[in-house]
Amino acid sequence: MTSWEIKGRELVNCTCEYGCNCQFNALPDKGHCHAVAGIQIDEGHHGETALDGLRIAAIFKWPGAIHEGNGEAIAFVDENATERQRNALLRIMTGQDTDPFATMFAVYASTVTKMNEPVFTKIDLDLDIDGRKGRIFVKDYIETVGEPIRNKVTGADSRAQIVLPNGFEYAVAEIGSASSTTSGPVQVTTKDSYGQFARLHLNNHGVVRA
Repeated sequence: MTSWEIKGRELVNCTCEYGCNCQFNALPDKGHCHAVAGIQIDEGHHGETALDGLRIAAIFKWPGAIHEGNGEAIAFVDENATERQRNALLRIMTGQDTDPFATMFAVYASTVTKMNEPVFTKIDLDLDIDGRKGRIFVKDYIETVGEPIRNKVTGADSRAQIVLPNGFEYAVAEIGSASSTTSGPVQVTTKDSYGQFARLHLNNHGVVRA
């Protein structure tokens, strides 16, 4: 196993309501799970290959709950990545060089039966974790916009967090609202649904905790 570690930020949008039942070991409230994710790697490495400043994204589509499998996915890797960096990122994203089920990458990869060919392209990310604002844009594939949840009476920003002391993705996530439209082989549409803004610190053994 090649050791790896990344620190970064993410925006995830799925079809669930703001709480996202999956975060609480429950079934998805729509009966299926469609999701879009974008990650900015601020610092990272895979073996001796540096991953600082690179971006990745993905679209997922499961016909039922994630653990039931039969998912479809497509991965996007920063066009600025070298061949070594591309290979390293794809290994991480597909759960390789990782303890079994130790990260969300490994968990999701184990439930995907149709993995489309990866796309190496420009990934535009704008992520404000504390402000619960963000955007994922991949030309011809992804348009995702995230914003704070609004109070239905006053319109003021409403802040909520999910804390997972033993989770496989993050320690704390800021919860917002997000909407997505995707094109290409994996088509997903969401509107004002679960938006997850989180800081990530992961390695091949799982979430790195202070």
